[in-house]
Amino acid sequence: MRTPDSLRAILSQHPRVVLAHAPTPLEDMPRLSAHLRGPRLLVKRDDCTGLATGGNKARPLEWYFGAAEAAGADTMVITGAVQSNYVRTCAAAAAKLGMDCHIQLEERVADMGDTYYRSGNVLLDRLFGATLHRFPVGEDEGAADRSLLEIAETLKAQGKKPFLVKLSDDATPLGTMGYMMAMLEMLSQLEANGDRLDAMVVPSGSATTHVGALLGLRLAGSDIPVHGMCVRRDAEKQRARVTKITGLACEMLGVDNPLKEGDIQVHDDWYGPSYGKMNETTHEALALAGQMEGLIVDPTYTAKSFAGLIGMVRAGAFPKDGTVGWIHTGGTPGLFAYMEPVHAALDARDGAEAAE
Repeated sequence: MRTPDSLRAILSQHPRVVLAHAPTPLEDMPRLSAHLRGPRLLVKRDDCTGLATGGNKARPLEWYFGAAEAAGADTMVITGAVQSNYVRTCAAAAAKLGMDCHIQLEERVADMGDTYYRSGNVLLDRLFGATLHRFPVGEDEGAADRSLLEIAETLKAQGKKPFLVKLSDDATPLGTMGYMMAMLEMLSQLEANGDRLDAMVVPSGSATTHVGALLGLRLAGSDIPVHGMCVRRDAEKQRARVTKITGLACEMLGVDNPLKEGDIQVHDDWYGPSYGKMNETTHEALALAGQMEGLIVDPTYTAKSFAGLIGMVRAGAFPKDGTVGWIHTGGTPGLFAYMEPVHAALDARDGAEAAE
């Protein structure tokens, strides 16, 4: 029988370094719920995990750093987009634990101005003392991993003991355990409050959060549906990625795959035009999050998953008398890298309102 305790026992077999401030709050979003005239909406505030402005990346990195320390590593090597929240949090954790950090920044978003390359997460990467490496390709995970290995080999030649955090879909997905642990936390909060969820909405990019949440719920005995909102690739490709990483995670944990047909749900209606590029629903999500609930969301990840939540509520995808949860995965620094287009959209809105 699958229970929260049985999942805790499985996770306890793997090394972990505590980085996140947890438990994070589980809060109502009453103004947004009333505005949308839909179900009760809750937000799991993983923008409040503490480390380096918070965000979801602290949870998976606890397991990567646990494995790194167990291996005697002294240097973390990680790859991600220029405005990656993952690499920023990794750099902060490395600094906190007295380790070096080498970051490979991939060119995933075209036609961005100087602000994108100097502010937000990039500025924090440098403040945390990370060494930055530029990688000119953005959508070739194999090439990115090979380049990461070259960096690691150079470090070994210098007498360092590097540990690689690879995000491709053929690497052992240690980070998924972070959101399995988060689901244990959330289920405990729901039980304490006498609440239940009819569904949950998460962003789905690297798929670490999506797989961790979905697999964690099932291994804990919960059947809450999980809707993954695409932020990097279309639904067909993302579904294949989630399926593959779920299999790898089950192998890592030594468990049978508990997912049933239909458990992997991904949506790309709010994704376009591409990774890191905004559309009208992204801008609306930024505004509604701020003006309805005082929440800060970022254009790349959280605004798109929040737009998906809004869109599904409007489409009647959830029962009006039900309760739906959304995981706020943070990403606050990345918002400032998009200062110009966000200001432009707000100026256009203000101008249209003044003309009415």
